[in-house]
Amino acid sequence: MAKRIILAGVLGGVALFLWGGVSHMAIGLGNVGMQNIQRPVYDAMKASIAQPGLFFFPESDMKGNIKDEYKGGPIGILVFKPTGAGASMTGQLTNEVILNIVQALLAAFLLAFAAKLARYPQRVGFVFVLGILSAIATNIEYWNWYGFPASFTLASIVDKLIGFMVVGLIVAAIVKPPAATMQVIPAKAA
Repeated sequence: MAKRIILAGVLGGVALFLWGGVSHMAIGLGNVGMQNIQRPVYDAMKASIAQPGLFFFPESDMKGNIKDEYKGGPIGILVFKPTGAGASMTGQLTNEVILNIVQALLAAFLLAFAAKLARYPQRVGFVFVLGILSAIATNIEYWNWYGFPASFTLASIVDKLIGFMVVGLIVAAIVKPPAATMQVIPAKAA
């Protein structure tokens, strides 16, 4: 069974990675709700932020209390790297395929424990439900707490749901419950 789980995880992970390429590059789900920052803002950030990091604005304390002079103004978060524009994506793509394989391996591992799911559609559905959990866990929280655009959030959820449906179709075909064996128990002599 371990070999089937590993095979299912690797194939499912590669399929999830390929789906990610289609969804982001061909369909454009990865860009839904995103906008570009204007050049003067870009230049100001480049000139004033030296360290990479995750920034929240306006200024607030650790409890989230915004200073009075900023109340009513814009809020947001910014992931910032002072260098790296135009850099190769090889490292990020490698990280993504590894992450996708780990996700599919976990799905295959959990499916192997779901021994009562004898039918293929049940097993696909089980993995799809894992995808629902994955899709809403962070995306809905980021929409709620950080104000991510609803269109971006919805596109991210759709992307993950389709990806896990693909994983489910592959993993469920490979990870099957062990065949029920009938044991004949001899009758006790009286």
